[in-house]
Amino acid sequence: MTTHPTVVWTEIPVAGLARAEAFYSTVFGWKMQHDATGPNPIVNFTDDMSGIGGHLYPGTPANAGNGPTLHLALPDRLEDGIARCTKAGGTVISPTISIPPGRFAYALDPDCNSIGLFEPNVA
Repeated sequence: MTTHPTVVWTEIPVAGLARAEAFYSTVFGWKMQHDATGPNPIVNFTDDMSGIGGHLYPGTPANAGNGPTLHLALPDRLEDGIARCTKAGGTVISPTISIPPGRFAYALDPDCNSIGLFEPNVA
């Protein structure tokens, strides 16, 4: 048993799977996959279903960003991710914040789920 916190996967509730899939794949460059084998249909963050990073599911989104915040790594620069987020229907709600492992900005997806757009430092 580990004594370190471990996140196994994340679930983001969305009002519409197609719209949410378009947003997340546009902002983060993910190739996502639909899965209907469980109790609810989901759209997995990866396209091979072996990943356990997380998924989108039909549910009730947080009220105006009042739920937990998931910080998700961008495939490139933070400024590029901010531009894609805004263009895809999200709302950036903070300035750029620098922390030792990188930089990020808080944003809301189109369903008002709180996300962090994260650019890790290059090692």
